[in-house]
Amino acid sequence: MQILPKSIERLINELSQLPGIGPKTASRLAFYLIRNSSVDAKSLGEAFNNLKEDIVYCSICHNIADQDPCKICEDKTREQSMLAVVEEPLDVMALERAGFTGLYHVLGGRISPLDGVGPNELQIESLRIRLTEHPEVDEVIIATNPNVEGEATATYLIKILAQSGKKITRIARGLPMGGDLEYADDLTLTRALEGRREVHEIIGSDL
Repeated sequence: MQILPKSIERLINELSQLPGIGPKTASRLAFYLIRNSSVDAKSLGEAFNNLKEDIVYCSICHNIADQDPCKICEDKTREQSMLAVVEEPLDVMALERAGFTGLYHVLGGRISPLDGVGPNELQIESLRIRLTEHPEVDEVIIATNPNVEGEATATYLIKILAQSGKKITRIARGLPMGGDLEYADDLTLTRALEGRREVHEIIGSDL
């Protein structure tokens, strides 16, 4: 027997497809939207509808933006000699909160054979080309997440970029193993950036 109106059931089903939201959370969100008159459901729906229409991927750094090139890549006041390589756009937001003032390169994920994601599915070749075309970049900061996939991605990048002539560094281990940059607090991220080490030091210490 159908207890809820079809429109509410549909909303709950759609919300529960979002990451981190199960059926119970989806139900609470749905009823919150119904009860709370301050939430403009029409505006919320329009925001969802326009989401993919209004965003683009920057052709330089591959971050999501509302223009191409994005505002960060266009900003000549940023430190042009530092380039942070991250997995996802959320990682850019995290490093911005931590006060990073350089440029970014968004891979669009991380190497994960179990999920069918290899180097060719990521923006790695464009990174290599970008470094070749932009000699002003002196340091590449590998800021992938400190988990198994993130470390595998970092190791691959180190091998690929070893002959680039750039200084290659890895953010410090202040981040907990298995954590994600987007969930780290600003102070932890700031210290991880400040404590970054050249990769040959890291490799040497692990031998």
